[in-house]
Amino acid sequence: MRLFVAVKLSPEAKQLIKDTQIIFRKLGVSGNYTSEENMHLTLAFIGEYDDPDKVMEALKEVSFEPFSITLGKTGRFGDLWWMGVYQSGELDLLAEKVRKALGDRGIPCDPKQFKAHITFLRRAVYKGTEPGEIPAEPVKMSVESFSLFRSDRGRYGMIYTEIGKLR
Repeated sequence: MRLFVAVKLSPEAKQLIKDTQIIFRKLGVSGNYTSEENMHLTLAFIGEYDDPDKVMEALKEVSFEPFSITLGKTGRFGDLWWMGVYQSGELDLLAEKVRKALGDRGIPCDPKQFKAHITFLRRAVYKGTEPGEIPAEPVKMSVESFSLFRSDRGRYGMIYTEIGKLR
């Protein structure tokens, strides 16, 4: 089973991303756009792991106080575009606590440095010039919980299912 730990997005954050996707489409950019129901902010990618109960037990050890984050800048890794989160020490600390809790229980996760982002387009193909950063009115949202998800390949793309919510 393919697992990851993520923050669910507020309706306002999802709307910001959907509006950005519309701009990209109007610019003639095609590719695999993330559906609204799959929008999330990954804290830790576990990958193939067959014991979600063990993961949930580890995540129950993570404590934090609710905090706010602000979204509103775009960026990319190659042909993958994302909506970024402005610097947030609290979010970085939460990701660190999640990864430590997993590691303490021997649960592997992606070792790459945490970079807060929400993927909104994969395999971008440009009709004309590649877009630069798309200006957006920043959106603030509260982070009060995080969840364990499983990822399954469906007929029309990935399906993300929430296994458990923590806080």
